[in-house]
Amino acid sequence: MSAKVSLPRSVHKVISRGREYFYFQTGRGTSHAGQRIPLPNDPTKPEFWNAIRQAQGAGGSVPTDTIGALIDAYETAWPGLPRKLSPGTQEHYRRHLKHIRNAWGDLPAASLRPAHVLALIEKIGADRPGTANNTLDALRAMSRWAMGPRDLLARDPTQGVPHFDKGEGHRPWTVEQLKIADDNFTGTLRRAYLLGRWTGQRISDVVRLGWTDVDEGGFNLPQKKTGVQPWCPIFPELEAEMQGWEKRPGPFLLQETGKNAGKPVTANQMWKIFDQAREAYPQLEGAVWHGLRANAVIRLRQAGHSGQQISDMVGMSVEMIERYSRYADRKAGGQAVLRELRERKQDKTVKQWKTVK
Repeated sequence: MSAKVSLPRSVHKVISRGREYFYFQTGRGTSHAGQRIPLPNDPTKPEFWNAIRQAQGAGGSVPTDTIGALIDAYETAWPGLPRKLSPGTQEHYRRHLKHIRNAWGDLPAASLRPAHVLALIEKIGADRPGTANNTLDALRAMSRWAMGPRDLLARDPTQGVPHFDKGEGHRPWTVEQLKIADDNFTGTLRRAYLLGRWTGQRISDVVRLGWTDVDEGGFNLPQKKTGVQPWCPIFPELEAEMQGWEKRPGPFLLQETGKNAGKPVTANQMWKIFDQAREAYPQLEGAVWHGLRANAVIRLRQAGHSGQQISDMVGMSVEMIERYSRYADRKAGGQAVLRELRERKQDKTVKQWKTVK
């Protein structure tokens, strides 16, 4: 029996005498039903997905060992993997494997070489180093799955291909940007901003937070991307704001206008709302939701909390916390030196004045 999979439109499964059979048929059950085309019986194999492409009218002989078919087989295999991928990781891989599919989807997977991968990663990384690294990671995960006992790939095409320097992570919002948000954001936008700033959670988790996630003075909610479950303290600044939020089931953030007013807001919708704010306030240029995650980490770091304590509160690795804090730490160190120099200069000036007098 194959693992449970999500079948494309017009593909259906029949179980007969304990065996699974798959068929492609448009308009099934209607007066205009199309031809019933049998498909290979293992949806984890590239051949299954290429047969669907042919049945959908791709035309011609479609090879069963293409990169696109390998991606299809990999994504289909996720529910049955020994080491489960969280829904967030699945979406993350699916989004970045599209770059691989767009570049080489119809090419033989066995022909892919590290030189090809390096060229693509460097092209993407010229403008989007983070996207390049994520694309490389997704391809590397798929390649490792395809090698070995599955015998779908003979070699790893990502071998030796390096990541781009991760840098310092997303920049925190500036003091000016935080003040603009404090003074001007209202409604759902304000709630999202405050939750992001004081909990340090991704926008994909901020839109899910609600009263039912409050646990003895903090938020207790597994992260969508990683499955990590931090305990985020509800700091006084956020608690004071929450006093005016209605007590009801469901998330704090709801759509405010349109036919879906009153329904939960998605992360994509919050981006659109925030884009409108960035157009209204040019000073917000460069600010992103993830930057508030950096603000939260830096605030906790400057309050004297350890990397492990911050990790427990925010759900971020200690290594990532160090990266986010690096810019602020260097800036704070430089400012301390500047203050010391000014104090020395002031002290020297005062002593000279006393001598002259």
